Parts: sequence; C-alpha cells; structure tokens
Amino acid sequence: KKKSPPSLFKYKMVKHNNMVPNAHFHKKWQQSSRGPLKVRVALDQASKKKSRRVKRAAKAAALAPAPLNKLRPAVHAQTQRYNAKVRLGRGFSIAELKAAGLTATYARTIGIAVDPRRQNKSEEAKQVNVDRLKAFLASIVVFDKKKSAAAVAEATQFKGALQPITKAAPAVELADVEVPDVSAFIQMRKARVETKIAGQRYALAERKKKE
Repeated sequence: KKKSPPSLFKYKMVKHNNMVPNAHFHKKWQQSSRGPLKVRVALDQASKKKSRRVKRAAKAAALAPAPLNKLRPAVHAQTQRYNAKVRLGRGFSIAELKAAGLTATYARTIGIAVDPRRQNKSEEAKQVNVDRLKAFLASIVVFDKKKSAAAVAEATQFKGALQPITKAAPAVELADVEVPDVSAFIQMRKARVETKIAGQRYALAERKKKE
C-alpha cells in the first residue's frame, strides 16, 4: 500500500476562499535567533490604575482649595475645514491678559493658563476671551493662606472644566406647509408619458389620413 505524500500545509485547510492560518504562538520571549524579543505585557495594569488614582488625589489635595483645572481660552480650530469649530485652547495670550487688567505672572497664580506664543488675529475672538477672563475674576475668591486659614479649610474645590464651551441648541419653528394646487411632479410625469407615446399618436394620425 502506497503512503500518501506529506501534506504541504501544517494546519487543516479552511473552508471557502479564506486566508490559510499561520499563527505564531510559540514565541521565545527570553532568547531567539534575533536576540531577546521585546514583548511588553500589562500584568501591572491593576496596580498602575490604583497608583494613578492615588496621584490624582494627591495632586488635588495639594492644589486645594484652588480648582483642579485651569481656565482655558476659546479658540477656533485650525485649517479651513475645522475653523468654524470652537474649542478650548492652550492658554490666554499676553494681549488678552493685558486687556483684562492682568499680568502673566499673577494670572498663573490664580489658575489661568497662559500661552505667550499665541497671537490674536481678530478683535472679535480677543474680546470673547477677555470676557471669559472678566467673568472668571468676578466669580473666584482669592484667599490669603496666612491670614484666612479657617476659610481655606472650609472652602470646597471645584472639579471639572472652568467655563466650558456650550453650543446653543438650534431653534425649531413649526409652521404649516402650504400644499400647492398644481403638483410639479404630476406635471413632469404626464409630460414624460406624452413624450413617450408621441410617436405612436403621430403614426396613428398618418394612417387615418391615408384611409
């Protein structure tokens, strides 16, 4: 009895026109012909999650009672495609701070982000951020830690985005729709039928003339 030739494939062929399985699960993690393979595992995922949470809590306690996040300006996104979108930027420009009566050094101490590289290209966008600064100054309370320790201990820390950008809901107006007496769709359909049978009518009229 002749033996069947050895199979060309290590695995059983798959059904239909699919890819032949050729998975490599036996990796030599410690040493291989190319040296040690840099296989990264996430066995410390749970412990890292806890350590990140503890660091966030420690950072919030160190900043208390100051807000956890800084005040950011409202800027337009880049490129012609996205410039209609308004989002939070990196920091306020020096001109915006000066218009609001602030300096960059003092603004950083009360939780305002400053970006000295940013330039204002329009007065409208500049005025929007100046109004944001003035609204922020009118709503915050600046404590003196040496003189008002009791008030600092009783103050609560604000967590979240300061003055988030809110989009106005589009106005919806309900009105009665006027239905015209003559439908354009019906007129076009009738015209299409008339055009289709125009040849038949012409041939019929010619036959009647001959008779």
